[in-house]
Amino acid sequence: MAYTDHRTLRRVLRREIVGTIGVLTDEHDFRAMRRYDSFVFDDHATYLKHVEAVLRTRALQGSHTTVALFDPEEYADWCAQHGLDPDSHLSRTRFTAERAATGPAVPYDGRPLSDLMTTLVDEAVRRATWEYATMLLARLGPCASCGEDLGHAAFARASRLVSRILDSAPPGDRHLVCSVSGPPESLVAVLHADDTDDGVRIDETEALEFTTVLAVGLATAGPGGLVMRTSTPGEPDRIHGWRIRSHGLIPLTAGEVFDAYCTDTETGEIIPPESNVDYCASPDLTDADPGPDHNH
Repeated sequence: MAYTDHRTLRRVLRREIVGTIGVLTDEHDFRAMRRYDSFVFDDHATYLKHVEAVLRTRALQGSHTTVALFDPEEYADWCAQHGLDPDSHLSRTRFTAERAATGPAVPYDGRPLSDLMTTLVDEAVRRATWEYATMLLARLGPCASCGEDLGHAAFARASRLVSRILDSAPPGDRHLVCSVSGPPESLVAVLHADDTDDGVRIDETEALEFTTVLAVGLATAGPGGLVMRTSTPGEPDRIHGWRIRSHGLIPLTAGEVFDAYCTDTETGEIIPPESNVDYCASPDLTDADPGPDHNH
């Protein structure tokens, strides 16, 4: 009886333990891990089937599992830094636990693994975009004329512009995309703002990433743009757009918004317009009180 009670208690306790699994999302990363004898899989598709089976089993047992992105190059560097043998499942476990706390990770919620991996990769891209944009702002340094931190000033200006866009937008769920082109890489960030009974709801992390990318465009005056699509049940979607310039956002006319959406950026060919969509003239976001932003 005592043995049974102990076994039951341990089974209950196992349900309260949070687990983490690192996933190799593509063939390239999978092949990189096959160099290690302790990594026993030889087929990526079979590996993913087993990962999904483990996730489902843990979910049925009432256990929570976090899925993290496993990067073989980062793993090898991490093992070298910590003096650990990379050809060891114990090393992989330690690396995965650490990356789940500091890197891209999502909870397993019963979705197919393929969908979960898409979310995980998107999260990794978002994080990398924000880190790169933050680095670009930090590199700007102080203004040669007044000593003000240029990156900080650009971020403050971008924050105010995002607020003005959302405040001036018509009611509905808003989907904003900010893109900044320029060497060596282009930056893209997305922000969702949904109408609720308690006001506009946005994800703070998305807002931070979006504002940072917009700040890079404002600070560098690199080619870029911002578009907003507003959706309201029973009405056509409305699309507005702005060009990014060093001093702010230049509103596009309805015709310019139409041209931007209905032209293939690679070939220049015309794309048929979407049905039930209005391409709208965009509001002027000039602030009568620009505040303490850097302006020279």
